[in-house]
Order: sequence, then structure tokens, then C-alpha cells
Amino acid sequence: MIHHDQVAEMLYGYGAAAAKPTHTGSPGPIPTVIPTPPQFQEIGETGHRTLWVVFALMVLSSGLFALMSWNVPISKRLYHVITTLITITASLSYFAMASGHATSFSCSPAKDHHKHVPDVGYTECRQVFWGRYVDWAITTPLLLLDLSLLAGIDGAHTLMAVVADVIMVLSGLFASQGNTPTQRWGWYAIGCVSYLFVIWHVALHGARTVTAKGRGVTKLFSSLALFTFVLWTAYPIVWGIADGAHRTTVDTEILIYAVLDILAKPVFGLWLLFSHRALAETNVDVGGWWSHGLGAEGRIRIGDEE
Repeated sequence: MIHHDQVAEMLYGYGAAAAKPTHTGSPGPIPTVIPTPPQFQEIGETGHRTLWVVFALMVLSSGLFALMSWNVPISKRLYHVITTLITITASLSYFAMASGHATSFSCSPAKDHHKHVPDVGYTECRQVFWGRYVDWAITTPLLLLDLSLLAGIDGAHTLMAVVADVIMVLSGLFASQGNTPTQRWGWYAIGCVSYLFVIWHVALHGARTVTAKGRGVTKLFSSLALFTFVLWTAYPIVWGIADGAHRTTVDTEILIYAVLDILAKPVFGLWLLFSHRALAETNVDVGGWWSHGLGAEGRIRIGDEE
């Protein structure tokens, strides 16, 4: 992790050292504006504690989901496996962020405006937790897979939704590292358009295909999809206020994302798995290699008689 002191030295220290006054025969002009040093927005104690708490919750959720799968036949365990992988990935991400890894500073030029003297330019640096985007690039496609399996969406629409989702997450990562408004808001716009494709492929298309599974599954899918996409819509709004416009502190950003992640992953998982247990129509029965492994047919054993 690069500490803000190192960033400040790179951005400001060297220039200040080079600008040290030298002794001359006559005094120089007195500056009317004091240069503004780089400004840093970074995590505080509240943010650190929040990251550790969410890490613990994700670990506990992973253990609970794994326990819930023990009395379920392997052929009917697909939802359990996917949902457990979601919270395991989130656990790793939150451990990385809480321990000081998976973070960097994104710096961009800014100005102090004055009434009676010229404006002063300076550098504004905000801490970015890029580990969060690695988490989302893995977990959000798995969440979409859960919803697609529940609704009976075909493979073509599922794949397109997953690809659009990955583009959305990577666009957010590129936007968070942008140094200019064009970079930040350009990538942000690309991510928002990609999100519309995700909604179309999963929510709208799934609403048509799920009706073949009966009223109970239709109601469950509609509730889970609405819950998921309302939460997902909040993420770009938070990003625009926090990483985009820098209108909130890093701690506030962490707290809001923590609540959203807990709702979108452990709460979603509990809702899906308990409902899956109560509704036989939600079963996805996977046989073959998934349930029974590779058969002995076709293997050649050295020493066996023909």
C-alpha cells in the first residue's frame, strides 16, 4: 500500500525542494498566495473497523451456507455452491482491504478559488479500494447466475448478461482511477449503459421465462430480482457521490458499500437458499460429472487383458 506521505513527496515535495530560495543581492517579491499542498482523502478508524466487521460477517455467512448444503444431495447443491463462493470471495476482498492491501490513491488536479487573488491549483488524492472491484468482477456474475438458473434463462442470455456485468464492473474500476473528468465520467457512463443490458437480459427476459416454472418460483424470482437490482442501482449512485464527485468521506463510502454488500450477498443468499428448500420447483438437478465424477468406461488400464 502506498501511504499518502509518499504520494505527497512525489507530487509536492520534490517541487518544493527545487523551489527553495537562493540568496541574491536584492530581496524578491513577497508572494501573495501560498501554494496549497496535495489534499488527501483516506480511510479513518471507523472505516477500518467496518472492513473488519464485514470480513467477519462474510466468513460466518460462508460457513453457514456450507453447512446448509451438507444434507442436500450433490445433484441439487448448485445454488449452495454458487452462493458460498460469493461470500468466500467477498471475505477475501474485505480481508485484503482491512489489512491495508488492494488500495491505492487516485490523484487529479483541483483549484482553490479566491476573490481577490488568482486561483491556486493543487492536487487532490482520494484513496481507492480497487480490491472491491475485483470482488464485484467475480461475485456479481455469480449472483446473476443464481437468478438466471432460478428463472430458467437460456445460456445465450445468461452469457450476455455476465459479459455486460463484467464490463460494468471494469468500467467502474477504470473510472475510479481516472485523473480527469473525461476519464472518470466517460467510464462511468459506459458502466451505466452496460448495467441497462444486464437488467434487460436478466430481469426483463427472466420475467418471461420464469412463468413456466409456476406461481411460487415466479413470485420468488420477481422478489429477488427486484431486491437485487434496487441494491445494484444504489452502487453507481454512491460511486458518483463518493469516488466521482468526492462529496463524501472515504469512511462514509465504506459504510454505505458495507451495508449494500451485506444485503446483496449474505442476505440474498439466505433468502435464496431457504426459499429453495421450501420450493421443489426451484431445483436444478445436475447429474453426470458434477454429481458422480468421471465413470470408469473407456479407461485403459495397463496390464488388463483384452
